[in-house]
Amino acid sequence: MFERTPTLHDIAREVGVSVMTVSRALRNAPRVAPETRARVQAVAAALGYEPDPDLARLMHRVRSRKTVRFRAVIAVIREEVPQDNLLGPSYQYVPIEAIRQRALGHGYAVEEFWLGREGLTPKRLQKILLARGIEGVIVSPQSLQLPCSKLDYSPFASVAFGYAMREPALHMCAGNMTLGIQTAAEQLTARGYHRIGVAVTQWIVNRSQFGYSGGFFHFQQSLPAEDRIPLLLLPHNRIERGFAAFSKWMNENRPDVLISFDTHVPEWLTRLGLRVPDDIGFVVHDWTPAMTSCAGIYQRRDHLAAAAVDLIVTQLSQHERGVPAVARQIMIPPQWINGPSVRKK
Repeated sequence: MFERTPTLHDIAREVGVSVMTVSRALRNAPRVAPETRARVQAVAAALGYEPDPDLARLMHRVRSRKTVRFRAVIAVIREEVPQDNLLGPSYQYVPIEAIRQRALGHGYAVEEFWLGREGLTPKRLQKILLARGIEGVIVSPQSLQLPCSKLDYSPFASVAFGYAMREPALHMCAGNMTLGIQTAAEQLTARGYHRIGVAVTQWIVNRSQFGYSGGFFHFQQSLPAEDRIPLLLLPHNRIERGFAAFSKWMNENRPDVLISFDTHVPEWLTRLGLRVPDDIGFVVHDWTPAMTSCAGIYQRRDHLAAAAVDLIVTQLSQHERGVPAVARQIMIPPQWINGPSVRKK
């Protein structure tokens, strides 16, 4: 064991290879023979070698500048399946602008590819990505059929948004829907609301891995039984088809505040003769900065975009490809946004 901190030169001397080979082997770079990599890593462990994190960051930046021209594009894979009715304004997705902004800071461009548009199949997209030398992909599931699940991810560093695609299980970035619904419920309770209703679609519940329903159920356990309103799952992904079910649910349960979509639902409340916020409070379940007239749960998709790009860049720098043995999951805490559609405290 060295009395001083061992260096790459010490490892190179012990193994009988160059310092560059040692550096590549410790980073799992592909240009090192497996047996050489194993010997280098074994000697490094025996000597007690620990990398200098500051130097590692510096060298990563240097290498990135040298190699970015070979892997300068991150692909964002979307889905266009019109029959699933999930591409309308009722549903929000991570905007490409936020992804591009973060990627630019790492030296990458971003391109969108739409499975299902103009005959683009998973097989054809696979060939395009490989032919273009694209190594990093961000997957944004936007359908029930999930054509994105048919890609072979073994050549790529990859990240998915949300829980919609269970298999293959990629690294994932998502909003913490459980925390979001609980935070909203606590804010509404503080404003004097007692009967909180939630009306969303099955797709929203599934995409959150039951975060909405589970978080809401947990909150309701602290309420008197008479104030527990059942979750309304609207019968169709096309929100406009749900008025009959919504009207029936409203008449049966009489919530004093509602968490739901910003599309169609406000009009339905007007049709039922209810004024916001005088007769009923209203909260957008997926608030965006354009919705200035409403309170809401802000999923902060700019942070989702940043987390996904950072995960891609980390995988590329560590030469990690394919479906991970253990998928890492990053959850972004939503933010309560106050607005004129609910009472003041």
